Amino acid sequence: MREAGYEIAVFPGDGTGPEVIREGEKILGALGEGGPSPWHLTNYRGGGQYYLASGREWDPEGEAAARSADAVVVGAVGWPGALLPNGDIAGRALVLGLREGLDLYANVRPCRLYPGVRHRVSGTYSEVWSPRNVDLVIVRENTEGLYTPARGRLRRADETEVAIDTRVITRKGAERVIRYAFEIARRRSTGAPEDGHKRLTCVDKSNVLEGCRFFRETFDRVAQEYPDVERDYAYVDAFTQWLVRNPERFDVVVATNMMGDIITDLAAVLQGGMGFAAGGNIGNEHAMFEPVHGSAPKYAGKNQVNPFATFFAVEQMLRWLGDRHQDARLLAQADRLDRAAAEVLGSGTARTYDQGGTTTTSEAGDRVAAAIRAGAR
Repeated sequence: MREAGYEIAVFPGDGTGPEVIREGEKILGALGEGGPSPWHLTNYRGGGQYYLASGREWDPEGEAAARSADAVVVGAVGWPGALLPNGDIAGRALVLGLREGLDLYANVRPCRLYPGVRHRVSGTYSEVWSPRNVDLVIVRENTEGLYTPARGRLRRADETEVAIDTRVITRKGAERVIRYAFEIARRRSTGAPEDGHKRLTCVDKSNVLEGCRFFRETFDRVAQEYPDVERDYAYVDAFTQWLVRNPERFDVVVATNMMGDIITDLAAVLQGGMGFAAGGNIGNEHAMFEPVHGSAPKYAGKNQVNPFATFFAVEQMLRWLGDRHQDARLLAQADRLDRAAAEVLGSGTARTYDQGGTTTTSEAGDRVAAAIRAGAR
């Protein structure tokens, strides 16, 4: 356990990013009351709006701080008209750049449905899934695959004739993310909601793609080290319908980069939408946490967006730091936040517009902070 506080580098980002990050800071403030705060937050500028004003994607101090901090929290990035000379979205360095630069090879997306959260299905709010059916974790490879920068275009007379994206699957990349997923499955106490089994599902397209065959072969090889975890398999196209039809079947899922990118957003529907979806980008020495929804420029400044994804990102960060440093204080704080969020969501008193309610972003933060304080008494 560390006696000194943990240094957290915070990049609020663009659009609605600063609004939800502000509420995350409010929650950390409530958790830290009653004694010396075990963390120290420092905000840094970066993103598309910063790029338009400065010509840089993030300030130099922030870039250095991200590499030395104990953890990084990033809000959404992206702003209309903020593009790099090569056409990429300005602010990319805050997310993809950190993933690559800090070697954050495992993207970890918990998908849990809380009581009181509703779903938008066919234009109406409904209770299609029960909280007892949805509790899984998707682990996505985060540094290679189809997003490896091995791509290009062939142009003739200023016309694009061919565009090529090359998918790269390496033994090292596959082994480490699969092993990380097996470790999560081994540690999770609940198992799959359907039967309580510790289960890891490998999602791929190995009936067609050579890289997926190699990924599955690597999965089977690593699985030999984890006889206590049941191995499971799904082709990605079939998995998409099974995930929606029988989410209770799944405990932990592992997938390659692009396939994982797609299925995690589908899984967000199970937990009530992107407003509840948080992600951790994990490496051996560093980690970055984020609400994974976009910057939503049309909602910026309106105090309307759902901040719960940020609360869950904060909870994920506390658990990672607590495990990494064997700090029971942080694990206890993560439990406090989880209980407070569950209480507020279960009461139905913090439904933002995406849940068909009128609660503002700051009101939702106030209610969770109040629940944290009430739970401490």
